[in-house]
Amino acid sequence: MAAQPEAAAQTAGLKHPRLGGNNMTATEMKRNQGNDELPCLSNYAPWKECFYEKVQQRCLNLQETKVKMIRAQKAKEEKAKKREPCDWLSKEWFSEEKETLDTRIYLLDKLLPTLIPGMEKLLMEVERKNVLAPDKEPSKFNPINFLGEYLMRHNPQYSISTKPGPYLRGMKMVTEELKTEIPGTTAERLARMKSEAKNKRKEREQLDNRKSQAKEMRKEALAIQFKEWTVDVSGRIPVALVQSALRSFPDVIASTPIDVRKAIYNRKLEIVDTLEKKVNIDEFTEYVHSYTEHFSNDVFQEILKHLCQCADDFQEAIRHDMWRQMFTDLFLDCDYGKVGLLDRQKILALLVDFYDRSQMIAKMGFCNPRQWPIIELQEIELADLWGGLDDQAVCEELSDKLVLSQKGISEGEILAYEPVDDNRQGTYRMRTRVREGLFEQMGMSEADTGGISKEEKQAAESSEAEARKEGEDAVSAVKSTGFEVSDSDGDTIHSKKSSFHEDIKTERQTESASADKQEEALPESASTGYSPGRGGEPGSEKQVEEEEFSLGREPDTETNREEDYCILDREPGSEGQVSQEKDNWIAEATNTISGPTPEATTMTSEDRAVADMDIIASKQDDPVAEVVKETPARKESFSRQHGSQFGQQTSSETRLQDEDLLQDQGPAHSDRQDSPAEASQEFEEVPWSGDLLTSDLSCRYSSYGGRIPEDWKCENTRFPDLSPIMAEIQNRWASHTRSAFDESCLNLPQFVQLMETFVGEDISLPTVKRLIAFIKEEYKQTEEEKMEQLEKVHHISRLAQRKLLLEALFEKWDNNASGFLDLEEVDALLSTFKEGMEKEALRKAKKQLCSRYPQLSRVGKLSPKAFQTFLELVASEFTGDEDEAIDNLVEFLTTSVERSRMECLQSLARRKWLHNIQQAAETSGASMEPVYKAVFKALSQDAEAHGDNKKISAYIALLEENQLSPERGQILLRYVACTADDAPYVLNQILYRDMKGVSFAAVEEGKPIHVPRVQLHGNIHFWNYDRSAEERRGSFLVLPLHDARWRVFGILGLDTLQDQCEKTIFLTHEISFYQGVSQAFSKAYHHVCRLENVLQMTLTALDWLYPRAPSIHTVITYLVEPGKDKTCDYALRKVITTDNTGQKEIHSSPVLLRKENLLRVYLFKCIDSSEVVRTSVCGEYHIAVPLRDLSGQALGIFDISIGHHQKLPLHEHKDLQKMLKMAQAACSEILKTSLEETEPTYVLEAEHVANLRHAGILFHWFMLQDLRKCVQKLDAESFAEIKSYVEPPALVHHIVKAVLLLFHPNWKGSEEIENWSQCILKLDDNLIQEIYCFDPTAASVQVQAELLLDCITGVARAAVWHQGSVPAEYLYNWVHACLSLAEIASKKAPSLAPFGIQF
Repeated sequence: MAAQPEAAAQTAGLKHPRLGGNNMTATEMKRNQGNDELPCLSNYAPWKECFYEKVQQRCLNLQETKVKMIRAQKAKEEKAKKREPCDWLSKEWFSEEKETLDTRIYLLDKLLPTLIPGMEKLLMEVERKNVLAPDKEPSKFNPINFLGEYLMRHNPQYSISTKPGPYLRGMKMVTEELKTEIPGTTAERLARMKSEAKNKRKEREQLDNRKSQAKEMRKEALAIQFKEWTVDVSGRIPVALVQSALRSFPDVIASTPIDVRKAIYNRKLEIVDTLEKKVNIDEFTEYVHSYTEHFSNDVFQEILKHLCQCADDFQEAIRHDMWRQMFTDLFLDCDYGKVGLLDRQKILALLVDFYDRSQMIAKMGFCNPRQWPIIELQEIELADLWGGLDDQAVCEELSDKLVLSQKGISEGEILAYEPVDDNRQGTYRMRTRVREGLFEQMGMSEADTGGISKEEKQAAESSEAEARKEGEDAVSAVKSTGFEVSDSDGDTIHSKKSSFHEDIKTERQTESASADKQEEALPESASTGYSPGRGGEPGSEKQVEEEEFSLGREPDTETNREEDYCILDREPGSEGQVSQEKDNWIAEATNTISGPTPEATTMTSEDRAVADMDIIASKQDDPVAEVVKETPARKESFSRQHGSQFGQQTSSETRLQDEDLLQDQGPAHSDRQDSPAEASQEFEEVPWSGDLLTSDLSCRYSSYGGRIPEDWKCENTRFPDLSPIMAEIQNRWASHTRSAFDESCLNLPQFVQLMETFVGEDISLPTVKRLIAFIKEEYKQTEEEKMEQLEKVHHISRLAQRKLLLEALFEKWDNNASGFLDLEEVDALLSTFKEGMEKEALRKAKKQLCSRYPQLSRVGKLSPKAFQTFLELVASEFTGDEDEAIDNLVEFLTTSVERSRMECLQSLARRKWLHNIQQAAETSGASMEPVYKAVFKALSQDAEAHGDNKKISAYIALLEENQLSPERGQILLRYVACTADDAPYVLNQILYRDMKGVSFAAVEEGKPIHVPRVQLHGNIHFWNYDRSAEERRGSFLVLPLHDARWRVFGILGLDTLQDQCEKTIFLTHEISFYQGVSQAFSKAYHHVCRLENVLQMTLTALDWLYPRAPSIHTVITYLVEPGKDKTCDYALRKVITTDNTGQKEIHSSPVLLRKENLLRVYLFKCIDSSEVVRTSVCGEYHIAVPLRDLSGQALGIFDISIGHHQKLPLHEHKDLQKMLKMAQAACSEILKTSLEETEPTYVLEAEHVANLRHAGILFHWFMLQDLRKCVQKLDAESFAEIKSYVEPPALVHHIVKAVLLLFHPNWKGSEEIENWSQCILKLDDNLIQEIYCFDPTAASVQVQAELLLDCITGVARAAVWHQGSVPAEYLYNWVHACLSLAEIASKKAPSLAPFGIQF
C-alpha cells in the first residue's frame, strides 16, 4: 500500500521505486541504474504539485485577509485623526536633550498614558462638585484618593485601555519619535532604514523626473530633426536610411565611446533591404530614441549633428538619383543597336567637346574629361604623370580667362562674387531655422553646432556692407586695369560651390525694364537669336538671355505634358529675402540677366524646364525638347528598348546656333552652380516619390554578353545530360552585379557613373539637361559600327556559353571531383573522333597546348582551364565553323562516358563540399583558419557519407626553407593544421628530411602515396608516442599539394589509426576525391596568399603616400567578398585604415552589406561600375578608387577622404595618381603569378631570390620602371635650365648630389659634388644611361642610405613640385625609389608566397 502524502513528507529519506519509476523517462531510469540511491517520492510523486497548489492558495487567502485588516485599521485611524486632530501640546515632551531621554521615554511610555486620563477625570470631578468654589464649605472630596482609585482601576496590566484622546495620541507619536533617538535599538535602526528608504525613493523620483524631462526633450529634438529629412508624399522616410545613419555614426565620429559602439552594434537590427518600409515622425522618434536613450548629452548632440548631415546626404542622393535616371534614359536612347554597350572613346570625345564649348565658370564645376578620373591612369602619358608641371600653367590660363573686366559685366555682377570657402560644412545651412531651434532646445551653443552667433551675424552684416561699398569703389579700377579679382591664396575666385544670391534677383528686377526696352527695339534679333553686338559680333549674351525669357512668356499649348526631371526655379526675392540669404554662396556668373515679366513669373516648373531646354534648340519644334518630356513608365523602368531619339536631320543654321549658344551664353544662367540651400528649396517644391529608382541599377541591369541567357539552357536540348550540371555551376558562380572595366566600351552602370563623375556635385539641372541633349544629338553610329558592336557582344555571349558547356563536360568526366583529367586518356578518346580522321588536327592542337602549358609534358594532368583550351585548339584545327566543331566534340565526349544516378549524386555532394573550401577562402578576410576548418569538414563529411563512416585523422604540412638546421636538409615540413584530436601531438611539429616517413617521397615524386597497412611498412613516422605498437594499425595516405604550375609546396596527410574497424583501406574513389580536396585547398591557400600580398603591397603604397599628401585625412582599404546567398550579391570587408600621420589600423570588423549601408552607397557604386566615384558624405569629400583584378572587376577599393576640401593641391593630386597607378600595376602582377600559363618576369637582380619575390618590392619596382622610361626621354638639353643656375636652389643641388652619391659614394664631401660647377658637368647623356640601367638591389651595388638621406631628408616634396623643374622632379622620385628598393633588399624579408619546389 502506498504511503500517504504526510507520511511521505515525514519520511523523505525512504525510497519508493514503483511510484518513482512510473514517472521516470527511460534516460533517467538508465542513469539511475548504477546509483546507490533509488528515485525519491518527493521528486517524482504526482501529489506534490496538487498539494502545493492548495497550500499556496490558502496562504494567499490568509495574507490577503491580514492585509485587508491592516488597511481597515489604518483607515479607521486616519478618520479619527481627521475628526479629532492630535493635541500638539504633547510636542513639549520632545527634546533633543540626551541626558533626560531615557526618563522622558519611560514617563511617556509607562506612566503618563494612564496618569493623564486620570488627571482629566480628576479635574472633571472637581469641576462637577465645585470643590474649588470659594463660597462653599470645604468638601470631603479627596483628590488623591480619587486619583489613586482611578489608577488602580485602570492599571494597564489588568484593565482594558480606553479610547485615547487627542493628547494621548500626540504623546504616543512623540514617544515613537523619542525611541528612534536611542542609538542601537531596533526602533532607531528601523527609523534609520525608513529614512534612508524615503530619501532614496525621493532621489529616485527626482531622477525619474529628470530622465522623463530629458527623454521628452530628446524626443522633441528628434521630432525637430525629422523635419530635416526629405519625406515622401505621405510624410515618411525609409527606415533603412535611419538604420544606415545609426550604423555609420561610430565610424564617422573618431572619439565614439566604446559603450556607444556596443549599444549600436550589439543590438540586433532587423535588416531592411527595401525602401518600402517607412516611418513617420512619431515612429522615427521612438526608433532613434530606443538606440540613443543611454547616450550622454554630448554624444546625443553629436548624433543629432550626424543625423542632420545624413539628411543632407540623402537629399543630395535624391538629386543625383534624378540625374542618374536621366543618364539611364540617355544610355537607352543612344544604344541604337540595343546591345547594352556604348563606345567609350566616342563618349569621352563628346565630353571633351562639350567641356571645351562651355564657359570658364562651368568648367570649374565639371571634371576635366582629359584628366583622371574621367580617363584611366594607364591612359595618361608618363611625362604628364611624373612631370605634369604644365598643369599649373593650364590652371593659371583658365583663371586668366575669368577676368572680371570682360564685355557686358555690370557692377552688380562683380559684387556677386564673394570668396568661396571649400569647407563643406558651409553647405549644411539649408534649413537654418529648424536646426537653430533643434540645437537651442537641446541647450547647444552656436559654437557647438558650428553655427554663427547673433553677434557674429551682426558683425558679418556690417563688414559685408563695408565690403560692398569698397567693392563698388573698386569696380572702375578693375575695369580700367583689366586685373582679375583673386582670393588671399592668389587663385582666381570662382563660383564652383556657389548659389544664387538674392540681391542679384533684386538687381534683375531693377534691370528688367531696360531689358524689355531693348527687346522691343530689336524684335527680329530677339526672335532669330542674332543681333548686332559690340564689335559687330552677332548674338551677345544679354540678348540670348532675353530670348530665353521671351520663350518663357510663350504659352504652353500642351496641357497634359509630364516632366519627371523638372525643378522649379526660384522666384525673384524681395529685399527681406535678400537679407535673409546673405550666407548663401553665389552661383551667378558675370553677365546680367533680365528679370522676368509677370507672365514669366507665373510659369509652372514644367514651363521653366522647357524654357531652359529651348535655349539650345530653335524656337521651332525641335527634338531636343523631348529630353524633358519623359513618361512615368520610362521613369520606373530601365528595360525600355525603344525611346524617343533626336531627329537626325538638323539644319546647319540650327546646329550653328546651338554651338554659338553653348559658347556665348552667359554663365550667369547657362552654367550657374546651385548651392545645396537652393537645391533643397527646389526639391521641397517637387515632392519626393519615395523611391530611389537607380539604387539597384547594377542589380536590375543585365549585360547582353556578361550573362548566359536563361533561355539558352532551356532551348538547347542537344546536351540534356549536361543541363543539371550547368545549372549547378551557375549557382556557384560569383555575382553578376560587378561590371568589368573595358577601355573600348561602357555598359549602363559604367556610363551612368562616368556621367555623374563628369558633372560633379554642384552643377545645375538645366546644365545637366543641356549635356544630355548634346550627347543625345551628337552620338552617332554607322551601320558598320553597330554590326561590329553587335558581333562583339554575341562573341562574348558565345564564349560565356562555351565556358559553361565545357566546364560542365569536365565535371561529368571528373566524376570523383579530383580536379583534373588525364591528358593521355582524353587524347586517346579524341583520336577515335570521326573514326580517326582528325588525328593530324589533334596532334597539332596537343603540340600547341604543351607549348602554352609546359608542365603538361611532365605531369600529364589537365585542369579545367587547360581542358577547355585543349578542346578549343582542337576545334580551331578543324575545317568549318568553330562553334559547331566544339558542339560536336562535346556531344562525342558526353556520349562516350556514362554515369549512374548514384554517381551523379555523389559527385554533386562532393563538389558542394569543395566549393565550401573556396568560399571559406574568399570570405576569410585573408585568414587561413576558416580554410583549414572547411578542408577538415569536407574530409569528415565524405568519410561519413561515402567512406563507410571511417574515423580519419587529417593534417596539413607546408614546405619551408630549413634555416634552423641546414645540415638536416635544405627543406622541412611544418605541420600547420590538423584535426582536433591530433592537435597535441601533430600541430607545429617539424618533419626533417633525415627522419622516417614517406612524406618527402610524395613531395619528390609529386604523386600520392598510399600505405594500406602502416604496421607492415616500417618507414612511417608516428607523432603520437603514447600509442602502443599494437594499436598502430590502419591506412596512411599522403597527397602532395601543387600550385598552379604544378610545383609542390606541401602535403595533405590522412590516416585511419583511430578507427577500430578491420577494413580501413582508402578506396580508389576516395583517393581521387582527396586529390580534389588537395587541389581545392591549393586554390584556397593561394587565394589567401594573394590577398595577403595585396594587403602588403597596399601598406607599402600607403607608406609612400602619406608623407607626400598630408591633405588626405584617411584612406580605408576594403576587400570584396562574395555574398552568402543570392540576395546578398557581395560584401565589403574593411581591412586597413591609414591616417595622414601614417598610423595604421588592421581591422577584423564585420563586413559591410549594401542593404545595411545606404548612406555609403558610393562604395558599392564604385564596385558595381569599376569606376572612380567622387562624392561628399557627412561633410567630407571622398574619392572611391577600385583596385581591379585581371578581368577588370573590382577586388578591392580605396576610400580616400580629403576632409572638407573639395580638391587636393595639385602636387598631392599627382602623387595620389602615381600611388594608385603603381598599386594597380603591382596588384595585377601579384594576380598573374597564380596563372598556370604565365611565368613571372624578373627585372631586378633581387627578384631571382625567392625570399625577395614578394609584394613589398613590386610597388617600387613598377615605380622604378616608369621613372627609367621618363629619364630615358631626357637629353642634355633637358638639363639646360638646371645648368643655367649660377647659384642653384638648395633643393636642386641636394637632389643632384644624392644622384651622384648613389653612383659614387666615395665622392662624399669632395669638390665633385659640393662644387656646383663640377656637378653640372655630370648632367649629360652618360648619366641618363646610367640611371636607366641602375639596379639598386644588385649585389655589386652598395647603396649607402645614410649619405642619400643626409642630402634629401630636408627637401620638402611640395618645394620640389613648386620648383617647376621636370628633371629635378624625375630625379627626386628616382632617388626615393632606389632607396626603398635597396632597403627592402637589405632586409631579406620572408616571402608570403608558398615555398614551391619542382623536381
